[in-house]
Amino acid sequence: MVKLKTAFFCQICGAKSPKWLGKCPSCQNWNTFVEEVIESSNNKKGSATPWDTSHKKSTKAVAKKLYDVENSKEQRYITPDDELNRTLGGGIVQGALILIGGEPGIGKSTLMLQLALQMNELKVLYVSGEESERQVRMRAERIPYKNEDLYILPETNIENIFVQIAELQPDMVIVDSVQTLHSMHIESAPGSITQVRECATQFMRYSKEQGVPVFLIGHITKDGSIAGPKVLEHMVDTVLQFEGDRHHAYRILRTSKNRFGSASEIGIYEMRSEGLRQVSNPSEVLLSDYDENFSGIAIATILEGIRPMLIETQALVSTAVYATAQRSSTGFDLRRLNMLLAVLERRCGFRIGQKDVFLNITGGLRIEDPAADLGVVCAILSSLNDIPLPKKAVFCAEVGLSGEIRSISRLEQRLLEVEKMGFEEIYVAKHNLKGVNLKKNPLKIHAFNKLEEVVAHLFG
Repeated sequence: MVKLKTAFFCQICGAKSPKWLGKCPSCQNWNTFVEEVIESSNNKKGSATPWDTSHKKSTKAVAKKLYDVENSKEQRYITPDDELNRTLGGGIVQGALILIGGEPGIGKSTLMLQLALQMNELKVLYVSGEESERQVRMRAERIPYKNEDLYILPETNIENIFVQIAELQPDMVIVDSVQTLHSMHIESAPGSITQVRECATQFMRYSKEQGVPVFLIGHITKDGSIAGPKVLEHMVDTVLQFEGDRHHAYRILRTSKNRFGSASEIGIYEMRSEGLRQVSNPSEVLLSDYDENFSGIAIATILEGIRPMLIETQALVSTAVYATAQRSSTGFDLRRLNMLLAVLERRCGFRIGQKDVFLNITGGLRIEDPAADLGVVCAILSSLNDIPLPKKAVFCAEVGLSGEIRSISRLEQRLLEVEKMGFEEIYVAKHNLKGVNLKKNPLKIHAFNKLEEVVAHLFG
């Protein structure tokens, strides 16, 4: 009779325990431990993969002085996709393990297949654990790129995958998805914490030893985090989130971790029938094109990484129907919206407590830059008073709890983007103008210290 060895694993952080625990001692979450089979008695040690040389004679690591270590710049593959190059920090690093997550149907597989077809100078292996060869071919027919050295492997057994890798010797590997893979040496079901961790570990060792970049596509949970243990995100070099609303055409590729570049960059794509189109100038697509000037609309400038963008904020203020006023926000932090409403009521004297307030950031974006505060406040006041804001005006400042207008970073970059998009005036904090050469800038700059001054200037 085969004896199975089991253990309990936390589904959040991957902590291991020999018995069930109600509360995880590592991440402090409750009821997250699940029993999983580790290995059977007749399969205690798995065989080495074809590329694995660790079973041969190994050498012990020796400590070195920091400045005796050779400092060479990492080698990168520059892709034809400028948006992907930006999010990865300048291209795909050889030997990097990259994890990309996103909601079902958002376009992760399309993005990776499009990348594989664009890299026509490399031999690419696309491992499909969710689709058949014909399904992948049908999607490839819609994409206007061609790579003669693209190989498709519909396989979920990781040992068989590495046999094919050893034969093909690819320059890049794409796995769709890591939750569908399984190892014969582990008795757990595919997608379990043990299987995901083991398969990711095998690909990490392969990418580092062979210098081959590997892309792992991962599922996400209901709260938007990548499914599986958190140790999966710790193992990889880069974590990308592919975001967007399926009812909108635009998608955002956001970096949440990057060992080879900035972790605050984004790339913007437009989903079309022939694949994903790069959006090189996001300000053009995020701003509505209308002739009539409406109330409740303000243009703000934000930074995503080092990239300035203009966004459109839309606000609607109406009399509350129920006893408790509604507060709804799409693309903007609801807690920050409540804070700004409290500042308006306490510092500026507007009675908004019995008003319903709805806020929307157009284009499906989710913003975190506090420089959008002034634009949000002015859009709310414009809707409350039913007075349109100046059509060629942009708002760029943070609002403090005392009603002060606070300065923001990289104002000159934002001014260049505002000027490039054809706007004529901008509202900023007075302290932000120190060191800015106003003579060379054709924009009409309005600088204020307090929110009350902005309100008096715009609405009398």
